[in-house]
Amino acid sequence: MRDIWNPWHGCRKISEGCKYCYMYALDAMRGRHGSEIYRTKDGFSYPLHRDRHGNYKIKSGEQIRVCMTSDFFLEEADTWRDEAWSIIRIRRDVKFFLLTKRPHRVAACLPADWGDGWDNVFFNVSCENQQRADERIPFLLDLPFKHKGIMTAPLIGAIDLIPYLQSGQIEQVIAGGENYGGMRPCHFDWILALRMACKRHGVTFCFIETGAYFVKDGKNYHLKQKQLQSEMAWKSGVSYQGRPQQFRLVDALGFELTEKDLHQPSYREHCAYCGSRPICNGCSACGQCITL
Repeated sequence: MRDIWNPWHGCRKISEGCKYCYMYALDAMRGRHGSEIYRTKDGFSYPLHRDRHGNYKIKSGEQIRVCMTSDFFLEEADTWRDEAWSIIRIRRDVKFFLLTKRPHRVAACLPADWGDGWDNVFFNVSCENQQRADERIPFLLDLPFKHKGIMTAPLIGAIDLIPYLQSGQIEQVIAGGENYGGMRPCHFDWILALRMACKRHGVTFCFIETGAYFVKDGKNYHLKQKQLQSEMAWKSGVSYQGRPQQFRLVDALGFELTEKDLHQPSYREHCAYCGSRPICNGCSACGQCITL
């Protein structure tokens, strides 16, 4: 996917949400094991790749999800992280979405010139249940990042986020059910409680997918296709747009970019029914894809 940057691949399972990890499942389909951790080759420098005209393939203003097949703060990646930070520093015109289950390691892994945070980094912690929320979110609130969010996916238990949203620091909450492996149930009541908390505090809430096992109004739904899961999340109508995020993005010379300088996403017909659309870059409308 064009909005994902995986400078390294592979991870170590550390909590309940990792039990049926999608990366492990997909690696197993290719005859590999997800615990094999390695630096990617061509992918490591992906944000710096240019097209034949010399322009960056990733456009100014796009949001890039980092380490979706690993964890940016994984211990085994300590020797590679400084180089990854340097790439993020170069592309100050791009928003980098960092997600971790290891917020306890973050303070010791920040670059020397971090200060109170870089404007183009959006830091998120992953919390699958109340125990992990109470364990990880306090680190999130204490860390020096200008943009902070919470990912509750796979959501495998009810979570009360109100004590944390009251801080005013959280800009976005994402929720979704589980796929692969055991496919533990995701209850719609859990989703509604998160949405209510977010709306109360003006925080954007995005329900991206039901998961393969969804419980609503006492009925169990088994949805195998991820596209259908996403469509059902969209049809629920529970996603909520809170306070807009304000990223200060700059060009290579440090001049602030205006709206007209930023990437304008293009969407296809089926995107209108996708639960992830509120957090998606769309496509680049390059004309090479004929699939709707």
